[in-house]
Amino acid sequence: MGDLPFFEIPNSEKCYLWFMKKWLVGLWALMMTTMSLAQDKPAYAIFNGQGKPLKYKKVLRILEEGEVICFGELHNNPIAHWLELEILRDLTEVKGAAQMVVGAEMLETNQQEGLDQYLKGEVEKKVWTQSTDLWSNHDTDYQPVVDFCKQEGIPFIATNIPRTYARKVSREGIASLDSLPDEEKALMVSLPFSIDFDLPSYAKMKEMMGGHAHGGMAENFVSAQAIKDATMADRILKNWKEGKVFYHMNGSYHSDDKEGILWYVAKGAPDATLKNISVVEQADISELSKEYLGKADIMIVVPNSMTKTYLTGFE
Repeated sequence: MGDLPFFEIPNSEKCYLWFMKKWLVGLWALMMTTMSLAQDKPAYAIFNGQGKPLKYKKVLRILEEGEVICFGELHNNPIAHWLELEILRDLTEVKGAAQMVVGAEMLETNQQEGLDQYLKGEVEKKVWTQSTDLWSNHDTDYQPVVDFCKQEGIPFIATNIPRTYARKVSREGIASLDSLPDEEKALMVSLPFSIDFDLPSYAKMKEMMGGHAHGGMAENFVSAQAIKDATMADRILKNWKEGKVFYHMNGSYHSDDKEGILWYVAKGAPDATLKNISVVEQADISELSKEYLGKADIMIVVPNSMTKTYLTGFE
């Protein structure tokens, strides 16, 4: 027998071949694992409010306990919009369509009649969308939710104050609404309504505006935000009752820390179980940044390199 590479024992060629086969299989597995890790780019991660990673099934179990759920999105984040619809689908499957009500900041109270006509099949989608002043990303980001509700027979509530009135408050103050006719006042929360300027979220807004340095201008800015929150909460409360689930989509700044919309909901329905979701962007999504701890029951973290659905800023 001639020189053998490794073994001078009977069947050494078989041993050599067996060893090489195992070595090559191991090398291939290592290469595949390394390549997989190098190519692994998760689109999002989910944590609870304390920063503990959550699986999607656990997210649903947490939300199933809620009676009013605010999904606090980033308006131009595609992952947020996808998960809004996925969570709604799955909650509907568990709760049943008859127990669900959906609402959105992105539709205003003066648009309810046209929305109802579309949901009832009285007008075509093209007629409704072209006759309504919708957000620029409505077709891609919100229409799928409207269509799901239409398909399942779920009421969809336009909750936000018409923007013209919010702008009026921002420029002229809350008292500027007092002279409006009753039919216009019906499109917003009943006046007067309470505003707690010391709520951390509102206090931060006032600080961003320069606090007392701008006097009434900063207060008007907060008042405009508050009348949006109060009107959305008012429409939620008018269309929710015990045993139902109201699933609301809004910018995260309207429901983070259970302030904003949820602060007003809690005033009107102190026994309701409130849940909130907040979407944030981070460079590293492997753990929740400390600055976001406690902001919501469910934290959805998306890479800050994620593509945007539009580039013009918030509506």
